[in-house]
Amino acid sequence: GADDYLTKPFEEEDLMSAVESRLAKAELLVRMQDETSKEHGVSENEMRTIHELKNFFDDNGELINFKQGENIYEEGSRSNKIYLVLKGLVKCYSMDSDGKELITSLAKADDFLGFTSFLNNVPYQESATALENVELAGISKESLKDILNENKTISLELMELLSESISNIKAQLLQMAYSSVRRKTAQTILQFADIMNSKTDEPIRISRNDLASVAGIATESLIRTLSGFKKEGLISIEGRNIKIIELKALQYVN
Repeated sequence: GADDYLTKPFEEEDLMSAVESRLAKAELLVRMQDETSKEHGVSENEMRTIHELKNFFDDNGELINFKQGENIYEEGSRSNKIYLVLKGLVKCYSMDSDGKELITSLAKADDFLGFTSFLNNVPYQESATALENVELAGISKESLKDILNENKTISLELMELLSESISNIKAQLLQMAYSSVRRKTAQTILQFADIMNSKTDEPIRISRNDLASVAGIATESLIRTLSGFKKEGLISIEGRNIKIIELKALQYVN
């Protein structure tokens, strides 16, 4: 994939000349691409991939910051915007009739947030709260709808992304329904560590209530299980920090 090469020995002047010619070639290619786009009526903002859509959010979206613990939106509130998480971690959750919280998903940097129907004025079906200081880029639903109408490839990629999200939620529900308390707890710790991009030698800082909510168990049961893991040497606990000591053993807890 190299554009050029120099054989040894070579002079500094030869190296600089080769670099300058490569830069000039790159500039010419950009100009040719711009001319081709104009000739074929291609919009400067036309997007072809989900990555370009995320760049559009980053460049054109309304930047909004939330501090740890602040609500981003609440279940039942009017849904006007779709967000891209730029920094931080967000939990999405619903409340049952008894007021018990169930975390349905976690959104980290580079994840979308707040999808509801584009066709109907459907309110948010869940609430979202910042687990860390969070920065979001928001685009109106109407603007995103127009982009998807004009860019079918992105629509398909976005469908694939949302389908994957639904599959993850189904897997979480199966775990909550059929796994043991120990396995639910272990898998939830690993899930948080993965989403928070934590290395095994770095602790994760997460509340016991949030861990219990994702695992679908009572907080008291989770605390007892964490104590058991600590005694077994699988994790260490300092305040709210949990550090994974035996990763493989934790992966195969039953």
